[in-house]
Amino acid sequence: MVGFQNGNGCQPMTEKIPTMRMHLWLETEDGLYFGLGRAILLAKIQEHGSLRRAAEELGMSYRAAWGKIKKTEEILGIKLIAQNGSKKEGYQLSEAGKTFMESYFLWFEEVERDALLKAEKLLPWAITSYRPGRPPESD
Repeated sequence: MVGFQNGNGCQPMTEKIPTMRMHLWLETEDGLYFGLGRAILLAKIQEHGSLRRAAEELGMSYRAAWGKIKKTEEILGIKLIAQNGSKKEGYQLSEAGKTFMESYFLWFEEVERDALLKAEKLLPWAITSYRPGRPPESD
């Protein structure tokens, strides 16, 4: 098996623990339609009940956030968000949007867990996972 073994003289040059970062997304010939950024955007919409506040927190314009949501809805053929009454009342996730977001986060976590286990076997140093904007775990 290829990989570093204990005692083979290959030690990290620093005591800092590296963070594993992964790009895991879904795309078609039309381009990206769902990835970690869109999942986090949906999580922030759920948290704030507002597309505008979600976009602001993520450092993007309302128009950019709206465009990402609409592109994904077009490709999937489902509504990810629904308006809460009037425009002033904001947005909430549709049932399909909530299910899609939760399923993506579960998929991401499983792939990340498998990648971290493989890294532990093949690399001579500890690696931590990257957790951007992930909603807190619920009991």
